[in-house]
Parts: sequence; structure tokens; C-alpha cells
Amino acid sequence: MARRTLIVIGLVLATLLVLYLMRATSQVLTWIVIAAFFAVALHPAVNWVERRVAFGRRWLATLLVFLGAVLLLGALATVFIVPLVREGSQVVADFPKIIEDARSGRGPVGGLIERYHLLEYAQSHADRFREYASGLGAPTLALVRGAATSVAGIVTIFVLAYLMVLEAPKIVHGFLALFDDRRAERIRRVGHDCAKTITGYITGNLLISFICGALTYAVLAILGVPYAGLIALFVGLADLIPLVGATLGAVIATLAAFVESTTAGIVVIVFFVLYQQLENHLLQPMIFARTVKVNPLTVLIAILIAVELAGILGALLAIPVAGILQIVARDLWDTRRGRLKSEPTVGERETPVDRADPPALPAHEGARTIDVPRSDPVQQPR
Repeated sequence: MARRTLIVIGLVLATLLVLYLMRATSQVLTWIVIAAFFAVALHPAVNWVERRVAFGRRWLATLLVFLGAVLLLGALATVFIVPLVREGSQVVADFPKIIEDARSGRGPVGGLIERYHLLEYAQSHADRFREYASGLGAPTLALVRGAATSVAGIVTIFVLAYLMVLEAPKIVHGFLALFDDRRAERIRRVGHDCAKTITGYITGNLLISFICGALTYAVLAILGVPYAGLIALFVGLADLIPLVGATLGAVIATLAAFVESTTAGIVVIVFFVLYQQLENHLLQPMIFARTVKVNPLTVLIAILIAVELAGILGALLAIPVAGILQIVARDLWDTRRGRLKSEPTVGERETPVDRADPPALPAHEGARTIDVPRSDPVQQPR
């Protein structure tokens, strides 16, 4: 009894210690998780380059793929940053004129100020605004510290992902060596399916966000809404967040359009309503159907739980994690070979067991031979 009590107390203390360490190192763990997702997404590309271009040299293939990824991100950033810098400089140049028009009641901003008497409100609360402005020193310092931490986090994630991809074969081989051949093959198959889920989700989500940002920029530019590039960039980044991201971006874009004119605001609302239908019923099924095969109810429940547990990061990782859990659960069921069914089946397409293909053996197993001593055949009894 005393030994059991000590064991229970030890397990409770160990659990509390693990939870404390996870909370104390939550930021580092977040970086590791993000790096692991990027490593899994780039792993197939590194394998292809290693076979076709790098002549079997892992370090060269990893370096080429990561250089290509950096160049691609740089090109995408240039596409967005060049209009952003141009429009930002235009804002700085037009700022005195905007202030003068606002004071005189001219332009869309001036009309809003005059309609809602915002200038009188600002003059009557000038002392309070000065108090708020005087207390912005500490938040500004916190903002600078947060920006430095973000830069350090990006560099750390990049280095972690690079090392994960570089050392992936050794890590996988060492882990699978702990199991027998049959179980190792099963783990390898499930891991491959999970990696396909993560890769498909990342590439699909980026493609959908790019389409959303590009269409938003086109609509805002046609309507003549100022700072269309900046707003479209925000909409594209917000669309990375499942469910609520596109709505958040639509609110900002609609407000900017209404400042320009009522007609532009109505057109933007109609555009986002139609685009939501296009994204939900055409883009997402087409892009995610062959990779992340998760039904909408599971997606919604996973996102709600993940947001409650990990915030925005949880929302970003909810769909691939749900897909991985679904793959693992299906493999556990396939292991039972569908015994609870009237006709035992395996796999997502419910193939009957008697017609299912046996699991393929690794190449080194197929080449293995076993010497069996010869003996005289034994005649079977009739």
C-alpha cells in the first residue's frame, strides 16, 4: 500500500512538473511545432531534389530547397511590399492635405467628421487625449520588444526546420529501429499519410489566401479605394485563419470602401459574400479534397477546441491535426480488420479484406534470403 501511494504521488508530481515546464517554455515549444510543420511540408521536395539533382547528397538537396523557399518568399514579399511602400509614401505625402480636408469638411473623411461632429468631440476631449499620448511610452517599448522577439522567432524557426529536414532520415531510421519490421512498416505508412495531410493543408491554405488577396486587390483597385494593396495584403494574411479570417479581412476592406463611397462599400460587401460562397463550396473542396479529407463538422469542432486551447496558432493547426487524428484512428480500425462489420473491410474506401492488397515490404526485406536446409519431402496422409 505504501509503495502504491508513493508511485501515485510520484506520477502526480511528475505530471505537474511536465505541465510547469510546458508553460514556462510555451514560446519555444510553439516555435518547434511551427518548424516541424514547415519541415514536413518541405521534406518531399528535399527527397525529390536529393534523387534527381543533388546526386544523393542530403545536405546539398536541403540547402537548394531552402534557398528556393527563401527566394520564393522574397519574391512574394516583393510583390506585396513594393505597392505597400509606394502607398505608404503616398500617405505620408498626402497627410497634410488629408488633415486640412478633414478640418474643412471636404473629402470622405471630412464628410464623416462633419456628419458625426467628430472635430468638436476631439476638441472637447483634448486633455484626455494628451494623457493617453503621454502614456504610450511603455506600450511602444513593449511593441519594439515584441518585434525583436518575432524576428528572433522567425530565424529560430527557419534554423530548426532546416536541421529537422537535414536530419530526418537518421531520426526516422533510429525511431523505426525500435520496432519489429511489421510494426515499423505500419508506422512508416501512417507517418507518410500524416505528412501528406500537413503538406496538402499548408500549400492549399497558402494558395487560397493568395487567391483571396489577389481578387480583393482587383476589386478595390477597380473601385478606386485608396491603399488597395495594403488592404488586400491584410485580407490575404487574415484568410490564413480558418473560418473567421476571411470575415475579419472583409470587415476592414468594407470599412475602407465605405469611407471612399457608399456605392463602393455595397459592392465590396456583395463581393465578399459571393467570394465566401466560392471559397467554401469550390476552392476548399477542390484543393483539400485529395489531401485533408476531414468533414466540415469535424473541422468546426476542431477549430473551436484548438482556438480555446492555443488561440490563433490553434486555429491554424486545427485542420491538419484533425486530419492526422483521423488517419491514426482509421489505421487503428484497419488493424482490427473491420471485425465488427458484417463484411470486414479496410481503408477509407472500405475495401473487403479478402481483396485488400497485403502491406508492401521494404526493399531491404524483399532482397533478404533465408537458407533453409533441404530435406526429403514428407508424403501427406490421404
